[in-house]
Amino acid sequence: MEGNARYVAGQLNQRDFTAGRAARAQGQAPFAAILGCADSRVAPELAFDQGPGELFIVRVAGNFVTPDGLGSLEYGAAVLGTKVIMVLGHTSCGAIGATIGALQKGNTLPGHIAGLVTAMKPGIESVVKAAGPDLEQRAVVANVQANVRRLQTEKPILGDRVAAGKLKVVGAYYDLPTGKIVPV
Repeated sequence: MEGNARYVAGQLNQRDFTAGRAARAQGQAPFAAILGCADSRVAPELAFDQGPGELFIVRVAGNFVTPDGLGSLEYGAAVLGTKVIMVLGHTSCGAIGATIGALQKGNTLPGHIAGLVTAMKPGIESVVKAAGPDLEQRAVVANVQANVRRLQTEKPILGDRVAAGKLKVVGAYYDLPTGKIVPV
């Protein structure tokens, strides 16, 4: 979060990425993993002011757990030693908007895009059914929280590491207009 404060203030650490290239070729030891959205406007390394090798990032439109993403996050925790996983959503998420539209209007989406809606539906359906303002923002938060809960209990690797105090799973969202990352 200190890196995000630097990013928001426009005071990023100056780095020579070529200096550590040879060392990074020998292996990696990221301290954190991010399950983030594939949205091109959200770049976790920049948003947290981190260099190559510091974050282990899994991305999919809608930032939800997939079987391949779960395996990647397990690899990050069990093999690479990440100590924290952050599920990172963001404002103005197109995947969230598509899921809300499909749930409200019964939209049929082309190709494999419908699979994104199917996967995200359990996490946000109750929010879509509830009345109130800021539906899209509430859905972003609900989606993040649902995926945090899932990762905290996913057996055998992540849930066991969380229970043993070796791994923390947290949620946040990236505010596109400000660049600020807000914990949820």
